[in-house]
Amino acid sequence: MIKRTLLSQACFGPVEYYACLNKGPAIIEKHSHYSRQSYRNRYNIVGANGPLALTIPVEKQKSQKVADKDVKIAYHTPWQNNHWNSLVSAYNSSPFFQFYCDEIEPFFKEKHTWLFDFNIKTMEVISDLLGIDLQISFTDEFMNIPGKEILDLRESIHPKKPLKSGDSFFKPIAYKQVFDDRHGFISNLSILDLLFNKGPEAILVLENETLGSGKNM
Repeated sequence: MIKRTLLSQACFGPVEYYACLNKGPAIIEKHSHYSRQSYRNRYNIVGANGPLALTIPVEKQKSQKVADKDVKIAYHTPWQNNHWNSLVSAYNSSPFFQFYCDEIEPFFKEKHTWLFDFNIKTMEVISDLLGIDLQISFTDEFMNIPGKEILDLRESIHPKKPLKSGDSFFKPIAYKQVFDDRHGFISNLSILDLLFNKGPEAILVLENETLGSGKNM
């Protein structure tokens, strides 16, 4: 019987990531080798022109094998300002952007040193806004072979790995998005998309998705 989920860190993770967090206790891997082009420093939104990937730059590492917990955020470009402007442009007209923006904007004003710490802080704040009873722990070392009671999704939740129709733990359901009249519904975007579009009802979407419901919201 699965009792806990093993996850990598995620930057404003996708909806399926938060469906996992809402499902129950999770373990966050701190000691895996950092890899680029993953949700560790990337999140996807949708704007007037379609899907947009926003990436947090990180400092160049001397070694290719650097633990997730040891990666530093880079500030050689104005990425915070660029990301926030993109979010405002995409979601200013959404039903709940103004309701939550004061809680989210500080992440694009204050400077954090470590990417892992930044991601965990966003997870805590967003989980609180969603009403998720966040139950997380962290690995003390790389968990090479998780026990049978642990569902290992560290490499399964990845922007380059599309959702599988047979996935038993996560089945996306449609909800109203700002630009769905232009682009149709786009599933599994950053949790920010769900939060700004559904507000207090976002948790209901997560609960239906966790249960594999096909109900539209």
